[in-house]
Amino acid sequence: MAMSSWFSRLRCSSKCFFNSLALRTSVSRKLVRTQTTTNSESTRNPFLFWSRSLLPIALAVSAGSLALHPQSDPSLCEASSVNSRAEFVVKGSHKEVPRELIDELKAICQDNMTLDYEERYNHGKPQNSFHKAVNIPDVVVFPRSEEQVSKIVKSCDKHKVPIVPYGGATSLEGHTLSPNGGVCIDMSLMNRVKALHVEDMDVVVEPGVGWMELNEYLEPYGLFFPLDPGPGATIGGMCATRCSGSLAVRYGTMRDNVISLKVVLANGDVVKTASRARKSAAGYDLTRLVIGSEGTLGVITEVTLRLQKIPQYSVVAVCNFPTVKDAADVAIATMLSGIQVSRVELLDEVQMRAINIANGKSLPETPTLMFEFIGTEAYSREQTLIVKKIASEHNGSDFVFAEDPETKKELWKMRKEALWACFAMEPNFEAMISDVCVPLSCLAELISRSKQELDASELICTVIAHAGDGNFHTVILFDPNNEEHRQEAQRLNHFMVHTALSMEGTCTGEHGVGTGKMKYLEQELGMEALKTMKRIKAALDPNNTMNPGKLIPSHAPLISYKREYIEGVKVKTCLLAID
Repeated sequence: MAMSSWFSRLRCSSKCFFNSLALRTSVSRKLVRTQTTTNSESTRNPFLFWSRSLLPIALAVSAGSLALHPQSDPSLCEASSVNSRAEFVVKGSHKEVPRELIDELKAICQDNMTLDYEERYNHGKPQNSFHKAVNIPDVVVFPRSEEQVSKIVKSCDKHKVPIVPYGGATSLEGHTLSPNGGVCIDMSLMNRVKALHVEDMDVVVEPGVGWMELNEYLEPYGLFFPLDPGPGATIGGMCATRCSGSLAVRYGTMRDNVISLKVVLANGDVVKTASRARKSAAGYDLTRLVIGSEGTLGVITEVTLRLQKIPQYSVVAVCNFPTVKDAADVAIATMLSGIQVSRVELLDEVQMRAINIANGKSLPETPTLMFEFIGTEAYSREQTLIVKKIASEHNGSDFVFAEDPETKKELWKMRKEALWACFAMEPNFEAMISDVCVPLSCLAELISRSKQELDASELICTVIAHAGDGNFHTVILFDPNNEEHRQEAQRLNHFMVHTALSMEGTCTGEHGVGTGKMKYLEQELGMEALKTMKRIKAALDPNNTMNPGKLIPSHAPLISYKREYIEGVKVKTCLLAID
């Protein structure tokens, strides 16, 4: 039977390519539980919960070098020519951190701070990002409490020293670069589960908790947090970048799964953005303002998350197609059928080849769709058969499905490691990863047009898509020492972004803006939107200390309204553009 032969090919692998990767990159995280409650009682027995988290390293295998000389050019991220190596370098101006601030940070953090060069370098060059900066942080601090964060931020604001919040370091667009030096606030020691409300299906956590560790903690209660970005991502960083993942097609993105936040503003004030109620119409939606702000408005110190019940039953299905357009058409048809899939993932033939090379497998090297259906056993199987019929109407073949836990786990492991598998083809290359998203009806055309460009390129390019919500990634492998490769990778990325924007899409579906996507925001949102964002930033962070040079393009003017009065009567209003 096709199913047994397909899965036998899946399992027949010698030593996995990723075993050595895991040994080099796994780190231990300590997750502390302080309170678990139901509606009627509270448990306050803290204990330590240990688990391991795998940090993806292969997205930037060849790190390149950082220029550490202070720069006089004050611009933070200039949109350079496609044909320039400077496209990847974030400029900045650097000034020496006052000794008084160092002493204040030492008093606040005690031994939980460092001036060590290697530690500062590691925090200043995220291993997963091909973006680089001319400077690294001057100081790295590791606060243990919200009070400490507040004091740190207040001191930095007083001395007008930049702050860069730092989470799991898995972001791709240069979010945690320190182009102006300053203070890096590493939130990894704030990793407690503060309260679990089982009957309310929510949990209150600190920002340093990893999503994988959180789900291990929640499993005994029959609950889980449904967002699944890259391994190693932490809840604070996931909020800051408004991330999603493969389950977003059913459960939504981070903005849909956060109930409330506590945030330290630039002046040190601590703001609670909402109550714990599941819905509220009280005041401005400050929660959604902070989610996706990428550390430019404040430092997140507490997050209340919406949880879901672990599904009673699930089925994972796989189907092959002759072209990526056929696969995308099936994804669209499945969504239009009304079936509530929890995952719809698309991998092209190049990505399947990478998986085979990396794992010693012999899976069909054709465009492939992966589905997950959840619910009761009968309902999940019924959905599977409906999608099988849809696939057969769009040239689908070898439609197989798995119900046993081990096979399902192996299938999703294959998908989760897809990015790393690419480096089995070119171990010494770096990867540029696109993150465009379009209205669902445009997905097939976008992938088809992009695929033509990718296949015509000399570079190795793979396609990985969250096909159920119109979001797709391209992994473009290039030699970092080959300028022609860099130019070609950037050209391909530009092509896909501008094609997506022409279809009323976005330059980033889930990775965020950081420094890498700022140059596209004016085309996507318009200058008035950028001016509005800059006014919000100026109001909450007048000294521009919070992660400066990220998210908002430097060429967007800050508009100030000047009103003149004569004897109490307004006579003129004019606009002043301030850089």
